Amino acid sequence: MARNLDLTSLRSFVAIVDAGGVTRAAGLMNLTQSAVSMQIKRLEEGLGLGLFSRTARKLALTAEGEQLLGYARRMLELNDEALARLTADDFTGEIRLGVPHDIVFPAIPGILKRLASDYPRLRVTLDSGFTRRLKEGFARGESDLIVTTEDQPGEGAERLAERELVWIGAPEGIAWQRRPLRLAFEEACIFRPRAIAALDAAGIPWEMGFSGQSEHVMETTTAADLAVTVRMRGGVPPGCEVIEAGNALPGLGATSICLYDAGIQKGAVTERLKNELRMAYGCCE
Repeated sequence: MARNLDLTSLRSFVAIVDAGGVTRAAGLMNLTQSAVSMQIKRLEEGLGLGLFSRTARKLALTAEGEQLLGYARRMLELNDEALARLTADDFTGEIRLGVPHDIVFPAIPGILKRLASDYPRLRVTLDSGFTRRLKEGFARGESDLIVTTEDQPGEGAERLAERELVWIGAPEGIAWQRRPLRLAFEEACIFRPRAIAALDAAGIPWEMGFSGQSEHVMETTTAADLAVTVRMRGGVPPGCEVIEAGNALPGLGATSICLYDAGIQKGAVTERLKNELRMAYGCCE
């Protein structure tokens, strides 16, 4: 049967070594000298080993005591870290995060998984939608942090990256060659007016092949080669691909990925989440 080392006794053991004696260690730990001595006695009996040299005029560790000391320090450090992580106010409560649906993958699932593992008492509520709705909710105090995709960062925004906008369609599709060009855009998509303006400026006739509030239906229409739409390079949904058609379709420029912080301090966890978002979106410009 496996035996367990008593952490209380290990803490007394380390305190005696650091303080240079039982009396001083007892004072630092607010215990009686006899209580500390009893803990060391139980530790030695449980191990069947002597930890201190009893013949030396000065307190000294035995070879076994020196070996145990390193383990004891590591065990106590892990114990104290776990208690601090699980009970500190910084690591409890809720953080409300908003991220546009088209850049949720692949970054956000990994970030949320790591946070859940490191801070099990923390609850992260994810809201995913179009930037316009996320910013409106943020202004009403519905989110603590939001990531956005927009032409120009708004007041208080931190620009994480700038990404090229690209036309996308079905693999080996021909919808992009048809005229009028059929488009698939959700009504609230911020890329919609930019795409229409670019087509109008290029003299390319177009019609809306899909209009509504379902992003999944829009992506399905595009993947079925019934229309084309716009995404950031690197954020192409499954079943679609970038249309590399030279000058057949007008360029769309770039858009910014921004981070907004409501300033509601939740200690180190907020900074951890912000740094994760910076790394996920800012490192791939």
